[in-house]
Amino acid sequence: MKFILARKVRMTQIFTEEGRALAGTVLKAGPVTVTQVKIPETDGYASVQVGFDNQKPERLSKPMRGHLKDKSFKVLKEFRVENPSDYSVGMEITLDEFSEGDKVRVSGTMKGRGFAGVVKRHGFHGGPRSHGQKHSEREPGSIGGSGGRAGGRVAKGMRMAGRMGNTRVTVEGLKVLAVDTKAGEIIISGAVPGARESLVEIIAK
Repeated sequence: MKFILARKVRMTQIFTEEGRALAGTVLKAGPVTVTQVKIPETDGYASVQVGFDNQKPERLSKPMRGHLKDKSFKVLKEFRVENPSDYSVGMEITLDEFSEGDKVRVSGTMKGRGFAGVVKRHGFHGGPRSHGQKHSEREPGSIGGSGGRAGGRVAKGMRMAGRMGNTRVTVEGLKVLAVDTKAGEIIISGAVPGARESLVEIIAK
């Protein structure tokens, strides 16, 4: 399994030899440093903890400084692995692991959109736009609270207005369009969740 952490940079286009234009997302990726290796015998599961984005040591707590020894990272993430013996503390994982054509899974935190109504949040059509409708164009309509299957209450999972976005999203089946190891950039097909400069996880099997 191949994995790395990256920051979202921008959208771009890649042109194939046949002249097709493919949309892609440019990500500034790695390198990440292995900070801990967990094994089933002592930790109950196999994983690798990696650090990304350096920062000033004085911004870390004392326990974290002791854990990271002479390193200081803004981000620590864990990835489950099958063979933890392939990794060691201090080992660097770079973009060299990835190549054009790899199928990847990308996870990130989508943009927060604040409190949103049902039309924006769930794609409701709203009420009819005819005469006699007052203030009901974007209303949700009945929520089934009086009797019926819910028994006089609002059923769990009812689609209503509320906070939208700012949740973790994983997109599967994306493809690596290009890898520039010198610039530390990787271009992945399609859109990747999150705002610019947001953190994303890239995993290829």
